[in-house]
Amino acid sequence: MKRLNLFLCLFFAVPSLAMAQQRTTITVGIVPTQPGAATYIGIEKGYFRDAGIDVELQTLDSASNAMALLAGNRMQVVEGGFAAGYWNALGQGLPVTMAMERSSTPLHHSIMISPAMKDKIKTIADLKGHSIAEPGPGAIPFYELGKTLETVGLTLKDVETKIIPFPQMGVALQNGAVDAAISVPPFSDVALAAGLGINLIDPEDVIRPVPMSVIAYMANTDWIKQNHDVARRYFMAIVKGAREYCQAYHGGPNRAEVIDVLVKNKVSDRKLLESAPWPARDPNGRFNVTSVIDVQEWFFKEGMIKQKFPAERLIDTSFADEAAKEFGPFELINKSSTLAGCR
Repeated sequence: MKRLNLFLCLFFAVPSLAMAQQRTTITVGIVPTQPGAATYIGIEKGYFRDAGIDVELQTLDSASNAMALLAGNRMQVVEGGFAAGYWNALGQGLPVTMAMERSSTPLHHSIMISPAMKDKIKTIADLKGHSIAEPGPGAIPFYELGKTLETVGLTLKDVETKIIPFPQMGVALQNGAVDAAISVPPFSDVALAAGLGINLIDPEDVIRPVPMSVIAYMANTDWIKQNHDVARRYFMAIVKGAREYCQAYHGGPNRAEVIDVLVKNKVSDRKLLESAPWPARDPNGRFNVTSVIDVQEWFFKEGMIKQKFPAERLIDTSFADEAAKEFGPFELINKSSTLAGCR
């Protein structure tokens, strides 16, 4: 009997041992904003674990600074706004792609001004000659600021841009290091709530085309090719988390739970998460390709990139397409929600 029990223990332990040996660690660079909840939820609720994946997170101030790490496979995925550096990496033949959309209209980005400038900067045109904080070299807020300025006949040459990470923009506005800043939730929410800045305009009020798809999951293509099933399992877990985020975005029954996850991961404080609007995203991670192409055209016009690429080189749609098939149409639980986005 003892031998039989030993045999049975070993027999049933083998699959568990095999699963443990098959676990894969993925290093992910993440800008800690609300749509990052998809990843945090995936970790918290075991979606990655169930897929045989351990996720190692590295917090970033801006995704624009992580392209070299992604191309060198020191990070397999980077979450955040794409930047001119992405196109320049493609031009160098580096192994990167945009594998899924992470956030889209309404984004609730903000061009803020210093309280000291409230009597001098009242319109977009008044930004001329003033200093404006941007999060990183060639980052997507350059596109947003540039497109906003163009609506009143100005360009980036008419302002002075200064590179300041999102978390430091509020203090920079307060101490006069810059006159204005273009920021994103939750950093803009914190600065506005603390009186460190005053909202001038949401770029999406004037930018076209919309919806803007300017925030992505960028991935290393060599890693995808060599570990395609792992990558597929990773992105399916992301979509599970994204759909939960979208339910919470629309005031679904899980909203408090998602807020708990965001607070636990120090994305923002509970009061702001309960009161401030959240950025939207596509439940399946699909891009508005027209928006991505417009970003490319603008970067090229401004000389920030030297080469343009067809949409199929810029974006790998396979994971979002598979998610749509695997999970089916996204259905809101709170059908009374009138919020745009996340549908």
